[in-house]
Amino acid sequence: MKMIKNLLAETEKPLIMGIINCTPDSFYQESRKVNLKSALDTAFKMIEEGADIIDIGGESTRPGSEYIETEEEIRRILPFLKEFRKNTDFPVSVDTRKSETASAALENGADIINDISALSDDPVLADIIVRYNADIILMHKKGLPSDMQNNPSYRSDAVKEIKDYLEKRSEYTLGQGIEKDRIILDPGLGFGKRLQDNLAIIKNIESFKESGYPVLIGHSRKSFIGIITGRETEDRLEGSLAAGLLSAVNGADILRVHDVKETSDTLKILKAVNYL
Repeated sequence: MKMIKNLLAETEKPLIMGIINCTPDSFYQESRKVNLKSALDTAFKMIEEGADIIDIGGESTRPGSEYIETEEEIRRILPFLKEFRKNTDFPVSVDTRKSETASAALENGADIINDISALSDDPVLADIIVRYNADIILMHKKGLPSDMQNNPSYRSDAVKEIKDYLEKRSEYTLGQGIEKDRIILDPGLGFGKRLQDNLAIIKNIESFKESGYPVLIGHSRKSFIGIITGRETEDRLEGSLAAGLLSAVNGADILRVHDVKETSDTLKILKAVNYL
């Protein structure tokens, strides 16, 4: 099973995580891959374009979204995992907050679980991570996807509050028997964040790294880019590349993106001039 720690040791940072949504309702229409061939074709194209990890999800967690049943989530992702694993051992992350989905995914070849609830929604999920010795991404969010963007607020210092939360969740994760080398932190851009909170996170990535864990940034095509640029989701590539570039320079270890080729080219230039 692939470890993000090893991937980071093998290549210059940051890693590129390519997003595939086996959902009909994710916020970016081009990321929706509702049939098996489309999902597989996209995954292998992303690998050719420079992805280091493929992140697949079966439940949209966009603002305003609701939970779906576990059976439906598994039905959406399992055919991809089974077929993908017939052809490659390339690292795969599964975006889920449900223990049953995680168990099915890891049983069928997934390496990483990407949990937007930081192991708080499903108490059994930690046991599944331990059982399969998988990596776990712990993300910060305020509220649920259904209501998280309804006037989010922070007491004073959003970065400190988010960092404190992630440190507490990482301590909990260690207490469940998950090894430190298996933990990745995600400050959760767009998940219960105001514009100024998203920008503060990008400016202060090094603060999150002080906890001793790799940091993932999921900025791609999100609404804060639209607020700044006035662009709709389909027209936020340039804004996403700028946010990704700044995140990389500020210390991000993993960039979770829809546009792998463009992100890869951007990072190649940064590396060529020794900014990474």
